[in-house]
Amino acid sequence: MKHPRIRIGISGWQYAGWRGVFYPPGLVQAHELAFASRAMQTIEINGSHYSLQRPSSYQRWHDETPEGFVFSVKAPRYLTHILRLEGSGVPVALANFIASGIFNLRGKLGPLLWQFPPSLAFKPEVFEAFLQLLPRDTEAAAQFARRHHDSHVHHPCLEIDRKRRLRHAVEIRHPSFCVDGFIRMLRRHGAALVVSEAVADWPYAEDVTAGFVYLRLHGPDTLYGGRYSDKALDRWAQRIACWASGDEPKDARLISATHARARASREVFCYFDNDQKVRAPFDARRLTERLMPEKSLSLEPLDRQADMFDA
Repeated sequence: MKHPRIRIGISGWQYAGWRGVFYPPGLVQAHELAFASRAMQTIEINGSHYSLQRPSSYQRWHDETPEGFVFSVKAPRYLTHILRLEGSGVPVALANFIASGIFNLRGKLGPLLWQFPPSLAFKPEVFEAFLQLLPRDTEAAAQFARRHHDSHVHHPCLEIDRKRRLRHAVEIRHPSFCVDGFIRMLRRHGAALVVSEAVADWPYAEDVTAGFVYLRLHGPDTLYGGRYSDKALDRWAQRIACWASGDEPKDARLISATHARARASREVFCYFDNDQKVRAPFDARRLTERLMPEKSLSLEPLDRQADMFDA
């Protein structure tokens, strides 16, 4: 069965340890994105979490990747970890992020990922205000971006090619979010709860709260490390196929007793974040083979090299 609405990829692509293991020996660093984007259907941009990127960078990433490729963009930690979504600086910081160049991805712009720190507890009034602030399409985002601060965005990107939807995914790491009110809030605003699997003591839930599903797999053995077993990938393939068909797994682990409405289909984004020891790209390809064999790109020689590297 083909699942055209499933995208499987990796969190970031610039890792020194991948060179000569996932990336072929001799591949220059400037060509790594071109290589990775032809082995995956999607990649999370991580650098945007740590600092504002340049419009020229977003344009280059757009140009180096094939037609139909999609980026998810990780939102700034300045908003989530430092401002912690509170204060008068939040609208300006959000405008700075939007004006930093994400429009240059055009049709390759996927969901914006909002990852919150483990120390950030759920405050309903704060999250309600923040979700209300988030623009739902690029036209509204372009208007909002005009509130940027010139001292932080020296070359603002405020023009869009056309009106496109903007989707938001929320990754929680504090147990106080595990209440029905939070799930209702996400559904009201159409934001996706990230299905976040990790050995860390973070909440795990599979409530579907938007028209798409967003997964982050942080490693089966250690945080950001370990190789997913065939059994684990078989299980993920079954769950992803279920979500993509518009349903939800019968044994889904839910926060809310209210189930999501069934749909004809859903788009599913799945990112492997087990970057240590070079497992993420190979696990992403192994999962792709299970769900979309027609999109499989053989990495077997490199995978054997990665196994040797692990040993």
